[in-house]
This record gives sequence, structure tokens and C-alpha cells, in this order.
Amino acid sequence: MGALGRALLWLQLCALARAAYKLWVPTTDFEAAANWSQNRTPCAGAVVQFPADKVPPLLPRDGEFVLASGAGFGAADAGRDPDCGAGAPALFLDPDRFSWHDPRLWRSGDAARGLFSVDAERVPCRHDDVVFPPDASFRVGLGPGARPARVRSVQVLGQTFTRDEDLAAFLASRAGRLRFHGPGALRVGPGACADPSGCVCGDAEVQPWICAALLQPLGGRCPPAACPDALRPEGQCCDLCGAIVSLTHGPTFDIERYRARLLRAFLPQYPGLQAAVSKVRRRPGPHTEVQVVLAETGPQPGGAGRLARALLADVAEHGEALGVLSATARESGAPVGDGSAAGPLGSGSRAGLAGGVAAGLLLLLLAWTKRERLVATPVEAPLGFSNPVFDVAGSVGPVPRTPQPPPAQQAGSSSTSRSYFVNPLFAEAEA
Repeated sequence: MGALGRALLWLQLCALARAAYKLWVPTTDFEAAANWSQNRTPCAGAVVQFPADKVPPLLPRDGEFVLASGAGFGAADAGRDPDCGAGAPALFLDPDRFSWHDPRLWRSGDAARGLFSVDAERVPCRHDDVVFPPDASFRVGLGPGARPARVRSVQVLGQTFTRDEDLAAFLASRAGRLRFHGPGALRVGPGACADPSGCVCGDAEVQPWICAALLQPLGGRCPPAACPDALRPEGQCCDLCGAIVSLTHGPTFDIERYRARLLRAFLPQYPGLQAAVSKVRRRPGPHTEVQVVLAETGPQPGGAGRLARALLADVAEHGEALGVLSATARESGAPVGDGSAAGPLGSGSRAGLAGGVAAGLLLLLLAWTKRERLVATPVEAPLGFSNPVFDVAGSVGPVPRTPQPPPAQQAGSSSTSRSYFVNPLFAEAEA
């Protein structure tokens, strides 16, 4: 098993303990095909070229070769392989090209099939443990230096750093300077996330750098979304076609339990669908909410809209047991053209999402009609069981006793995405 495999196995075991880990993936190893211009390692007799400002054979006093046990390095006679020397020289790519803020260069230790992370959370968050390959060379650019990267701990070269003083001493050492470069800074603390409802990632202020690194191969521009009224979740760099369910919760909510419920009870019914679940800042204001992003990956559109409605119904029935106070959903429009839609960058191609709005709008229409009928006809007693948790659809704080109009239905709203709210039929008992 290679260094990457051993690190991944270790991360999976640690993930069982509810820890959050991010693993740095790329190396600067000579034997890694991705580090060469032709995407393959040079054969014996090939002409090898290094970047002009980096000449590894002429080692500076603070340079080094990192070789595996039993490995060697030498220059072979070109005549040994007559088919090898032809063509352009093999160029070793610039080892300084890797940035801390590039989401494509990290792998999550608690990843599960069917789940993904929004772009800002693919880079280490402030409560994450960061692990670098123990048996491989690597080099990381720490960014422009406007804000330090802050994580819970850093594991590198067999050492785990949890104090700023120890990490700063390592970064200033010869071994640290060989692996970390640039004006940016790296800090550790304050500790693991102790809130069962989850913690905000803390990368919002550096998201412009994250998106710049992610979109650099695309010329810095997002690919166009393949649907009208596309959505941009908190922490995502580009618009996507799908649905977003926002949950407000009480003190008993457990984000890991809810994520496991989504993964076990819902996602298997929607093949080709991926979900991202995390706590984010609610805009505007300082409060937080849980964001559930649903995105299509399969050829059949419409699954995200159907799953969003299923999650709203689940909150209406089991919200009190789950610790969820209210839920709202937003859904993009139907795909255009051939229906192919781009999902989160770096996650592969995904099919477009059908709007699936008719059922949500019909639900609102039926609820409004029934409410008007109840207002016109005096009612002597409440109809059925009154649950104040669900008597207001779309509320975002303490649930009021008097039903209020949903925010997305108020005049002057700038959102063009279609919205529907948690089980408005429950409000008829309070009308």
C-alpha cells in the first residue's frame, strides 16, 4: 500500500471518531506522472528538462532529493532504449504551482458516497485536522498573506502540531521552508468542533482566493449553468442547477445524525443525486442555519426537486424529534438545451435538473385555498392536533403563533428562484 493509501486508511479510521480531516493529495515526486509535461514519467534515455529557475541536479545547500527506500537516481545511456529518446523533452512541472486554497488538491477524510462539500469547505476549515503525505515530497503555497490559514492541527513528517509556537518553529526550519512557501501564514487552533449542530467552516473571507484557484484552469470564469434561475449555495463558487433546503434548528439538533439519516433513508431512493450538508451563516445577519445542497449527477433530471419536497415532508412529520424548527426550499428551473448541467467543479459531469416546481406550487395553492375557506367559515375548535413548531411555513427563528407571509412571497424580493415552504397545511389548525 502506498503512502496515499495508508494515509487514507488512517483518515477513515479517525473519521469514525467524529473528527474532521483534510488530506493533502499532490506530491512533487519524480515518479508521479502528473508532475511531468507529457503526463508520464520519462523512460531511460529520455531528455529531461527542469524549470529554468529550479535546477535539482545542482543542489543548493538547503536542497534535497527525497528517495524511497532502495531507490536510486542516475543518468542512463540513450542507446539502451532506441524508442525512448525521440520527441520533445520531458519537462518537470513547476513544484510551486500547488496552492493551499485550491479545493482540487484536498481530500476529505470523512467523505461518503453520495455526499460532497461546497467549494469553500473542500479546503481545510478552522476545526479540521490537516494531514500531509508522510512518505512523499510536497510543496504548498500559502497564498498572498492577507489572512493566515487557520486549522485545528497540522500533521507533517511524523509530527503533529497543535500549538502556534511549535508550528512556527517548524515552518522557519530548513524542512519547513522546503515544503511551505509564499507570504501567507499557517496557524493552528482553536480546537475541534464541540457543537453537535455543527460549526461554520470559517473560510468565507478567503473564498475569493479559493474560487480564483479553482477557476484558474477555466480562465477565471464560471461555466454557464444549464438552467434558468440557477442557485448559488453559500460556499460555492459558481451557480448550479438543483435545490437548496435550509433548516433552522433547536438545541437538540445533531448534524451528523441528520447527515446519516439523509444518506441512509433518502439518497438511496434518488440514484445519481449528491448532497452537501453543513452549517453556514444566514444572510443577512449573524445567525446560522443548516444548508442542504442537492445536485444532480445522473442522467434523469428532477431528482433534486423531488428530494427537497421529501425532506420538507420529513421535517413536518419528524421535525421535533430531529430538533428542526422549520425548513424552506429553493429550486432552480428546468434545464435548457440537451439537459446537461455542470455540478460542483471537480466532481465530474452531471446531468441537468428538471424544475419540479408544479407540485410545490400546487401544495401552496391548496393550502391557501383551504386557509381562505377556514377564514370564511367560523371554526368552533381547532381542527386536529396543534403543533406550534410547524404552524408557520418558512419561519427562520422562534416560531410565532400567528402565521406570517413567507419571505419569498413578499413584494420586492430580489430572488428569482422558485420557493416553497414546510407543510403549510399544518397552519390551518391555527387559522
